[in-house]
Amino acid sequence: MRTSWKIILLIPTTLSWGCFGESFTEQEKSSTKGVEPLKKVDIVVVYDNNSYDERLTTAWGFSCLVRCGDTSILFDTGGDSSILLNNMKQLKIEPQEVDVVVLSHIHGDHVGGLAGFLEQNNKVVVYLPNSFPESFKNEVKSSGAKVEEISHSKKLLDNVYSTGEFGTVVKEQSLIIVTIKGLIIITGCAHPGIVEVVRKSTELLKRTPLLVMGGFHLRWKTEQEIKEIIANFQKLGVQQVGPCHCSGDKARRLFENAYGKNFREIGVGRLITVTEGELE
Repeated sequence: MRTSWKIILLIPTTLSWGCFGESFTEQEKSSTKGVEPLKKVDIVVVYDNNSYDERLTTAWGFSCLVRCGDTSILFDTGGDSSILLNNMKQLKIEPQEVDVVVLSHIHGDHVGGLAGFLEQNNKVVVYLPNSFPESFKNEVKSSGAKVEEISHSKKLLDNVYSTGEFGTVVKEQSLIIVTIKGLIIITGCAHPGIVEVVRKSTELLKRTPLLVMGGFHLRWKTEQEIKEIIANFQKLGVQQVGPCHCSGDKARRLFENAYGKNFREIGVGRLITVTEGELE
C-alpha cells in the first residue's frame, strides 16, 4: 500500500536574498584538487507541468534525474509518486538506478513523490535542507533511507554541490554540477531569487554557468522585472537557459526571445546531454 506523508505547504509573501558569507570547508576544497570536471552529464526531466514527451503525464511540480559518471541523482520528486514512477517507467528508468535524492525545499510539489519512491528504492542517501520538519526527516529515516541534512554550501559528490539552504520565508537549496563546459545549476523553485541562486553558485565555484534550468518562480513578475533578471543572467555569463515549472509562460517566452538558439525547452520527458562538444 502506497504511503503518503503530510507535507507542510508554505506560501511565500516576500522573498529574501539570504546570506552569502558561506564557502566550502578546507577539506572540501582539498578534495576537489585533481578532480577533472565531468565530460558527460545526462539530465532527464521526469516530472513537470509542461509537456515535452506526449506519452508522459504532466502535473504541477518538478523532478529530474541527473546521470553523472557512475552516479544517478534524483533532484526533487514531484507531487505524486504514482505519476513520478509511471513517467520513470515510460522512460525506462528503474527506481533502483537512483543512488542519491536531493530535495530542494519542503513544498509538496517537490517532495510529495518521495514516500512512494522510497517504497521502490530505500537504498539511497537523501540530502535535504536542515530546516525540514523533524517529522519529515524521521519518516525518511524510518523508510530505511539515509538522511543528510544541508545547512551550508556543501560538496555532495565529486563535481556535485549544494548551494546550501538559504532564504527566509522558504529555505531552499539548489544543485550545482561542474562540467567541462561550465556549471549546470538546477533549481526547484528558486524562492530565494533566481539571480541570487546563480550568483551564489558562480561565487562558490569560480566558474561560469553553462546552463541554468528548473523553476525560476517568475509567474507573478512583470515583463520589465523579468527583462532585468535576463540582463543579470547575461552579466553573470549564463550561456543557456531552461526555465520550467513555476517560471511561467511569460518568462519562458522572454527568455527564449533573449537567448534564441541557447534557450532549452523544458518539459516532462526532455533529455539534455552535456558532452565535450555541444549541449544537446
